Amino acid sequence: MENKIATLVVLAVFLCGVTIPVRSEYHSESSQGFHLKEKVTHLHFYLFDILSGKIPTAVEVAHPNITIGAKSATPFGHVYAIDDPLREGPDANSKVIGNAQGLYLSSSQGDKLTLVLYADFGFTTGKFSGSSISVFSRNPVTEPKREVAVVGGRGKFRMARGYAEIKTHSLNTTSGDAVLEYRVTVVHY
Repeated sequence: MENKIATLVVLAVFLCGVTIPVRSEYHSESSQGFHLKEKVTHLHFYLFDILSGKIPTAVEVAHPNITIGAKSATPFGHVYAIDDPLREGPDANSKVIGNAQGLYLSSSQGDKLTLVLYADFGFTTGKFSGSSISVFSRNPVTEPKREVAVVGGRGKFRMARGYAEIKTHSLNTTSGDAVLEYRVTVVHY
């Protein structure tokens, strides 16, 4: 019986010793083959966020079970799903170049409206067609110029990082409809 236990212990030690070098070798090989050149791309477009009308591009999907903050077009704790068109210019007839899909959350309790934005900005025309950038950031809407973080991407923007400067081009304070100018700097491979 002791002989069987001793054999099992030796076998277990041997197997542990064999797997450690194999795992280490695997990881060291995979990290050697990743050498891509970074590129910097500058994008400029307008996002149309429409809360009103028969075909809104942003709709409320959740709200808190309280009445505090209900005076604003986007009161605290409300969550909106978006499918906002991205256009070349600020005119509603400008060419559509993509869309932003995701969520934003009204996250401020005070007078200064702040949203937390989680969105994928997908491009449908031009050299970046089929590619997108991902934004996950705080957006202090009442500031004239603000910045949000680009945290990823896909397609030609795979492994992207960067930032977007946002300026409100127009805002209807009654309906919440807005046209936002985006100037984006993206670092990608």
